Amino acid sequence: MPIFFGQLMFGALAKLHLSPDMALVLVMAIIIGGFINIPVKRIVRDEFVPSHPLAVLGLFRLTPEMMRSRRETIIAVNVGGCLIPSGLAVYELVRVIAASPASVWAVAIASIVNIVACYVVARPVEGVGITMPGLLSPLVAATAALVLAPDQASPVAFIAGVTGPLIGADLFHLGEVRTSAVGIASIGGAGTFDGIVLSGIIAAYLA
Repeated sequence: MPIFFGQLMFGALAKLHLSPDMALVLVMAIIIGGFINIPVKRIVRDEFVPSHPLAVLGLFRLTPEMMRSRRETIIAVNVGGCLIPSGLAVYELVRVIAASPASVWAVAIASIVNIVACYVVARPVEGVGITMPGLLSPLVAATAALVLAPDQASPVAFIAGVTGPLIGADLFHLGEVRTSAVGIASIGGAGTFDGIVLSGIIAAYLA
């Protein structure tokens, strides 16, 4: 499986016109960055909420005995699951604008469609944060890109694949984190790591 996903990521990044060296750097940065969460806000709670130190990595089921209770919710940003793919999406958007300015409308429409789809299916999970099915977003993004911009399908699919879960699943559901039993909510971590990273990668590959 690691070899399969490694080949998938390299194949998708090649479609985004990145050199093999740059693709390797990005793959390593995403993997390593997935273990790094930057706290941006602490919300004091009146009640205790469950918190697991490995929840933001999606590994909470392996060691349930490490679950703890705390009276705060930490909002964090995951480096590998949010910051790096977002930066790459911005880079691809600049390339799309330079190569085909008319494709900007395709990027906007595909992103909006995927944002709505991700918003509908994403749910807060107690003790974990926001989660969503991993394959829905890339399928929606790739389909929209192929229909709206077949000549720029890969970069359009990647951009829509990243913005869909980032905005629709994470940012639009932050309000629910305040009222749900979540100790740590990582933007781009846990269930949305595959949502943001693999969504963009698989979408670009399919397109």
